[in-house]
Amino acid sequence: MCGATGEVRLDGRTPDVSAVSAMAEAMALRGPDAAGVWSQGRVALGHRRLKIIDLTEAGAQPMVDPELGLALSWNGCIYNYRDLRRELSGHGYRFFSHSDTEVLLKAYHHWGDRFVEHLKGMFAFAIAERDTGRVLLGRDRLGIKPLYLTQDAHRIRFASTLPALLAGGGVDTRIDSVALHHYLTFHSVVPQPRTILRGVSKVPPASVVAIEPDGAVRTTTYWSPDFSRRADRADWSERDWEDAVLESLRKAVERRLVADVPVGCLLSGGVDSSLIVGLLAEAGQHGLATFSIGFESVGGVAGDEFKYSDIIADRFGTAHHQIRIDTDRMLPALGDAIDAMSEPMVSHDCVAFYLLSQEVAKHVKVVQSGQGADEVFAGYHWYPPMAEPGAATLEGAVASYRGAFFDRDTIGVNALISEAYRAATADPSGAFVTEHFAAPGAQTGVDRALRLDTTVMLVDDPVKRVDNMTMAWGLEGRVPFLDHELVELAATCPPELKTAHGGKGVLKQAARRVIPAEVIDRPKGYFPVPALTHLEGLYLDMVRDALYAPEAKERGLFRPEAVDRLLADPNGRLTPLRGNELWQIALLELWLQRHGITGAAA
Repeated sequence: MCGATGEVRLDGRTPDVSAVSAMAEAMALRGPDAAGVWSQGRVALGHRRLKIIDLTEAGAQPMVDPELGLALSWNGCIYNYRDLRRELSGHGYRFFSHSDTEVLLKAYHHWGDRFVEHLKGMFAFAIAERDTGRVLLGRDRLGIKPLYLTQDAHRIRFASTLPALLAGGGVDTRIDSVALHHYLTFHSVVPQPRTILRGVSKVPPASVVAIEPDGAVRTTTYWSPDFSRRADRADWSERDWEDAVLESLRKAVERRLVADVPVGCLLSGGVDSSLIVGLLAEAGQHGLATFSIGFESVGGVAGDEFKYSDIIADRFGTAHHQIRIDTDRMLPALGDAIDAMSEPMVSHDCVAFYLLSQEVAKHVKVVQSGQGADEVFAGYHWYPPMAEPGAATLEGAVASYRGAFFDRDTIGVNALISEAYRAATADPSGAFVTEHFAAPGAQTGVDRALRLDTTVMLVDDPVKRVDNMTMAWGLEGRVPFLDHELVELAATCPPELKTAHGGKGVLKQAARRVIPAEVIDRPKGYFPVPALTHLEGLYLDMVRDALYAPEAKERGLFRPEAVDRLLADPNGRLTPLRGNELWQIALLELWLQRHGITGAAA
């Protein structure tokens, strides 16, 4: 787990090594243990290392294999690297380290671009060929590890974070009007390949990007989950599905124990993280370090769920840490959490994950987390309505999803932003969802929504949140619910089994064999951050200062009368998903200001 970056020249000049070094240095928090830069021909690679596997210098990056003529900088973990190493050794490859990094080099040499199909893990990489200058970029199937790009006629740069690209300079920081529409409509999600900035894009999940010696750039998708029913599972009973889910999750949890350092677990007290702890205990992880966070209550909103996390900690005898955060401590941390965001993320969970990661990093360098279960197993409230007759058609499915998930329609967006920032097309967010729903491989409304959420929303909201906030403290977060084999299995499961029992039915029924019922049957929870749910006091002052700041007025992103209206009643306008509309626009403005982005309209 690290920070990777680099530059590929397209104009025959040598790379700007100083810019690559600056981009790497901007990710020092992601990789506090070591740094490195390599350059040859038209390519330069930079790296910041967090030592997890092979703690020696033999695992340092950028890694160069002179015999194969390859260099690599990457971020992630390959859970099956030992199996791949044995297989590659059988093909005659010799290894000089015990790292998963070297396995990637050998695997690429042996299998070519399709080597990614052999990987079980999370990754974002750049592999350079010494003799041809060809560079291959790639990202894991579920986009757990990020990779950002900026390109002009002279060069392509890439990095694990967007702010790292800014540190290299020369980025077009104008606001992308379509991305802005997504942010304000699609619950602050900006689907790949876009970002809020016109000059920065994202490598799509499950894709490789080949930068050929002649400068041609080709993107190839190597994986996509099929949300259709399979004939060989047509006769499976509910018990069969529960057995299969539990066994697949058990393998996913065990895979994510691969490390040369201890592995802990984030324990919110919900069914997802509790089940992971239970399965880790089954796998022999006695005395497992677990961590829960709680805040002060504000405005009648409870600030912790320690009652439930304590049940699991007691049941499985974990070395449990209750982390209590005073409201006074949260305000200064909020700015740092925004600094850690590669893109604006409106979820209140961000500061919770940031502060939790700060404390967890004092004890371990790797944790497993329950993120992803709601999107994979239909845990959200908008899935059951997608099974109703009205959502059986494409138009009905889109309408149902929009009604539950979208923060506002285009009229609402245009009432909020200045005319210069409006998208050229009337409703790009609605068109995006319609196109995604219409693609083959998902016939029912529930399947369509789950596919969209698993491959888009999940990647650019919860998954990104975990990566950004944990890595801000040099902490590696692993997400077993996003094991691609588990995701493939869940995708073929009949929707009614997933939406049963208030959502995640098949998972909950399987979980009853592992964890106590009172944790499974509890009301759905989340990381509660009351101070951001109910804006008042210093938090409201911070929001007001950001929206009335000279930079905000010069940018002219939001209509002044709309800002005034929201500030006059700061907690009066909530989105369908109970998000604070004022916080949504303030977070975007705070992110732009803290990253020094002037951001005129595109």
